[in-house]
Amino acid sequence: MAGFECSCHRRRDGKRLDVIAATEHDRFARMDYARVRRLGIETVRDGVRWHRVERSPARYDFSSLLPMVRAARDTGVQVIWDLCHYGWPEGLDIFRPEFVDRFADYARAVARLMAAETDEPPVWAPINEISFWSWAGGEVAYLNPGTTGRGFELKAQLARACLAAIDAVWSVDSRARIVHCDPAINILADPARPQDRALAEGNRQAQFQAWDMIVGRLWPQLGGDERYLDVVGVNYYPNNQWIHDGPPLRRGDPGHRPFREILREAWERYGRPLLVAETGDEHDGRSGWLRYIAGEVLAARRAGVPVHGVCLYPILDYPGWDDDRHCPSGLWGYAGPEGHREIHLPLADELARQVEIFRGEPAVPHHTDQDPDAQGGPGQKENENAVWS
Repeated sequence: MAGFECSCHRRRDGKRLDVIAATEHDRFARMDYARVRRLGIETVRDGVRWHRVERSPARYDFSSLLPMVRAARDTGVQVIWDLCHYGWPEGLDIFRPEFVDRFADYARAVARLMAAETDEPPVWAPINEISFWSWAGGEVAYLNPGTTGRGFELKAQLARACLAAIDAVWSVDSRARIVHCDPAINILADPARPQDRALAEGNRQAQFQAWDMIVGRLWPQLGGDERYLDVVGVNYYPNNQWIHDGPPLRRGDPGHRPFREILREAWERYGRPLLVAETGDEHDGRSGWLRYIAGEVLAARRAGVPVHGVCLYPILDYPGWDDDRHCPSGLWGYAGPEGHREIHLPLADELARQVEIFRGEPAVPHHTDQDPDAQGGPGQKENENAVWS
């Protein structure tokens, strides 16, 4: 899979980002989708920019979205659409009940548009990285809403909005699949500070809070239920393991956890199909990182963990959030005047190799240790193979 970076939040200094526009993916969506198809990729993650669609309350302008929807349809690309990737319309307080209602109404409107444009079962990622966003925006004021000490409150509010949006899109198309993306992490205490072990493990366990809210195990008053946790999207990068209050844990370091074990923990905890919804590295680390992740995913699949895809994210180089630096993390670089993008050959070669390896693997079985009728929308079970094959 390929992921197009679609963040559209406000930074600490108040500047709003729009990475889809910054990478010119909105201008060249048809060419970008055709590129991934030529390399054997048929599914992508992409984003609906809420602040562009709803410029005033309950008035929707789809001019920023329709060309992308039609480009995906015409090139035969399946899209997992992010409905909210850190950004929201002007004048809306994220902590107020109106945020939940507006988000659900917007999600319903987008779902209706999609139903009018394609007959394919839709796939939605309602709110990207609830756990990361609640920390970055609610605890350390790194991005909007720019608050501190309100991380758990923000997490609960985002989970509430996510649940309302799922009901909204299911009211339009009961076949819709839902992907919940959040970082998978590992945190260890410094061996020289054994007194930090409980705190480090508590912080590690916090990675599951958003998913637990969605499924109704934590704060059930939000309305969570087993049926809302459809597909678990695991986002994983080279810096997702670290020593508590210390440096990152790298592969080969004592205590570094193999990614296959992280995937198995998510599977055993929730019994849901998994995606590696984001993964990648920068510079010369790109191809080696893909080789490592693909190997770990294959090992997990062969051990019975149903990992249905690996998403290279982002698939395009992009300007850094904080300083607009060129982040060389993609398979392709910045667009030229006519949409040409230079390809990073080492990553392309490794991708081709992995595509061939995965083609030779047996399909992941569609099973769960939960009640199958409790998963997803009313029509999900009969359409599962069509969507995920």
